[in-house]
Amino acid sequence: MTLPGFPALTSLPATSSPELVAAPVAAALGSWSHAEEVAVVEIDPGLADTAAMTEAYDIPLTASGNCVVVAGARAGEERVAACVVRADTRADVNSLVKRMLDVRKASFLPMDRAVAETGMEHGGITPIGLPDGWRILVHDALLAEEVVVLGSGVRRSKLLLPGALLADLPGAEVVAGLGR
Repeated sequence: MTLPGFPALTSLPATSSPELVAAPVAAALGSWSHAEEVAVVEIDPGLADTAAMTEAYDIPLTASGNCVVVAGARAGEERVAACVVRADTRADVNSLVKRMLDVRKASFLPMDRAVAETGMEHGGITPIGLPDGWRILVHDALLAEEVVVLGSGVRRSKLLLPGALLADLPGAEVVAGLGR
């Protein structure tokens, strides 16, 4: 299947292609009521980073979502959140995310720890299939996109789904102005 607006990408239903996604992503799709609306496309893993992917596959940055994992602590309790922002923006970690987590300082989770705790590859972390207890903060601007391209948990593929579905991810919180 070719997706409208993305002629360079041929997609498959994500639920019937678990070999193209990380194990936690496949497990999460197996229990998500909207999983049938999620597609997966195989890409060159060398093009997994947003700038390279959007250029190679002619995808507008506004239709691409980046997922970054941040953490902070208050009273000895660590608070972790995945922030999904439109690729033409950056997560407002030092102000908005810090306030939402109610922490003194919010920082990006070290790469090795993010990879270990998510079971996903660096450059492929996605909000689908994250550990229980992690907050998922979604940039409101992504909801208006007909199709959003996200990581699949591995570098060799991407997920495609209607932007509005991001609000229906288990535990998702839509945040105005999350991306700046």
